[in-house]
Amino acid sequence: MTKYIAKKPNANGYVGYIPEENETWQILYERQIKVIQDRACAEYLEGLKTLNMPSNRIPQCGEISEVLKAKTGWSVAPVAAIIPLEQFFALLADRRFPAATFIRTREELDYLEEPDIFHEYFGHCPMLTHQAYADFVQWYGENALKASKKAQSLLGRLFWFTIEFGLIQNKDKLRIYGGGILSSSQETIYALESDVPERLPFDIMKMLKTSYRYDEIQKCYFVIQDLADLFQLKSDKIIPLVESMGSESKGDDFVIC
Repeated sequence: MTKYIAKKPNANGYVGYIPEENETWQILYERQIKVIQDRACAEYLEGLKTLNMPSNRIPQCGEISEVLKAKTGWSVAPVAAIIPLEQFFALLADRRFPAATFIRTREELDYLEEPDIFHEYFGHCPMLTHQAYADFVQWYGENALKASKKAQSLLGRLFWFTIEFGLIQNKDKLRIYGGGILSSSQETIYALESDVPERLPFDIMKMLKTSYRYDEIQKCYFVIQDLADLFQLKSDKIIPLVESMGSESKGDDFVIC
């Protein structure tokens, strides 16, 4: 269940946000743009520059989609706050990134259990301007859509530890590419500078065997050396492996973020 109500676009795809909502975006944007400097990976920062999102208002879906289509063939799909898994996977497979059209309240600026439009636009969309990343996300959607329910829970771990909470080694410096981190001021700092979490080398088997919690700050991150590492996950052997493991594992509840 969700306490947020997504706004419906009009016939032209326009969503009318009230001044308070645009002000919330501005607060989040101006705070986060400072925090990500020297912490976000080069590909993310380049993508953020390419999108050129306004700082003082919530961008419209068409504005983001126009840039993404030109760069990687992706677009943004406005959705309700919570959507069925099958719809989520189908949208990714069709190179359409689902984004709920609500923005968090002022009381939940720092932590939000539900993905809002700031998380989707600021956290994820800059990386979708990078072809290797964008192709991986499409591959993920296509294969998750065809997978069994148990396998989907394990595939959720791959999504979580890469697309949501992935770290990358950029020119001998540890940086962030996961949208779940980059849309959170607290976790952006914590992921790189805290001595609490584990930062593990990229390992598919280890990733599949590592559970996660969506309701607290992360205790474990996986580090890739290059975005091309994600192509390892596109091997024909991965899905049969996940299916075989899914038959033996309880897995996690898949959380859409």
